[in-house]
Amino acid sequence: MAFWNNLFHRKNSGVTVTPEYKLVTNYGNGFFGWNGKVYESDIIRSAIEVKATTIGKAVAKHIRSGAGDSIAVNPDVYIQFLLSDPNPLMSGQMLQEKMITQLELNNNAFAFVQNDANGMPTAIWPIVANSVEAIQDNQGNLYLKFYMPNAQTYIFPYSQVIHLRKDFNKDEIFGESNGPTLAPLMEIVTTTDQGIVSAIKNSAAVRWLLKFNTAMRPEDIEKNTKAFVASYLQTQKDQDSIGAAGVDAKTDATQLQPTDFVPNAKQMDATVDRIYSIFHTNKAIVQSSYTENQWISYYESQIEPVIRQMSEQWTSRLFNRRQRSFGNSIVFESSDLSYASMQTKLSLVQLVDRAVMTPNELRGFFNLSPVPDGDKMLLRKDTGTVPSATGSDGAPDPTEGGDDNDDSGTD
Repeated sequence: MAFWNNLFHRKNSGVTVTPEYKLVTNYGNGFFGWNGKVYESDIIRSAIEVKATTIGKAVAKHIRSGAGDSIAVNPDVYIQFLLSDPNPLMSGQMLQEKMITQLELNNNAFAFVQNDANGMPTAIWPIVANSVEAIQDNQGNLYLKFYMPNAQTYIFPYSQVIHLRKDFNKDEIFGESNGPTLAPLMEIVTTTDQGIVSAIKNSAAVRWLLKFNTAMRPEDIEKNTKAFVASYLQTQKDQDSIGAAGVDAKTDATQLQPTDFVPNAKQMDATVDRIYSIFHTNKAIVQSSYTENQWISYYESQIEPVIRQMSEQWTSRLFNRRQRSFGNSIVFESSDLSYASMQTKLSLVQLVDRAVMTPNELRGFFNLSPVPDGDKMLLRKDTGTVPSATGSDGAPDPTEGGDDNDDSGTD
């Protein structure tokens, strides 16, 4: 991780704190990444990749809500560039995919927000550490100490660390690791795979046992065995095969049946389904054979909560309280409608002239490029706002009945 050294221009630097560190809690004050090479499993990788790529397609935008109903999208160029290119090594999409992969593997994901001398954010760096420790200084400020794979350590203020977490239960800071839950299931999968490979190898090792009824020298036994194999077990183009082998009374030929245990398909599928359940997915989602309703259910239960957490974390780390009080926030825009059927997409056309969505938003669902003036809301002329009980000047609405007006509106 050479870019960390280039980032700080010297080793083992982060923030300057008092040398007396106090643990936040007496238990569970650290998080340790589960080093079980779990991501090398095809089952785990396929379950995680769907979620990571889906959230990676979410577009981060800077929203500023002003007085009244005014809303500005990406008003500050430096924030817009930071969201699209968080650091020189990756794009915003790659950053999001990397963090979601870490989140699914460890139930924790970290990224450091680098600020300039004026406290303005200039880069976002994902952090992949072997372990993390929460510490405090004498003033009660919270820091995270990261133990990196290259044996170096870095300390960052928690206020500058984007922290995504899942299974937030016992610990006060970190999400609980998937390691204890995945370990027994991964052992079953590994043992099953090894058993299948071993059974295939054993089945091709010894298939026939030849018992010679007369005493023979070892070299004669080997010679007669090779002759039997050449005559009856090898297939050659110029050899006639009748599907039978003949031996005399001096030899007894017995075919061996392999007795290796191979799990049946139901047992293997049950184990895979249990692993998928840990990651809240299923075979249809992983293999992209889902229906529209299946994807919408998966999106609403697994994608939207993470996107909301990302919006809150990015907002709190990129803007201080004063900036947030002026309506500054980060929003990750994503939609499950991009996976909808063509019939559902076509039904959205009627929403364009009702100011529910813009023409360009609709075109985005069809993977079409935006058009000029396509971001303007359209409203049919035969529609409008519902009149209130009183007019704008406080006078009674003429459409309402009263003491002077009967229900028909005539004098």
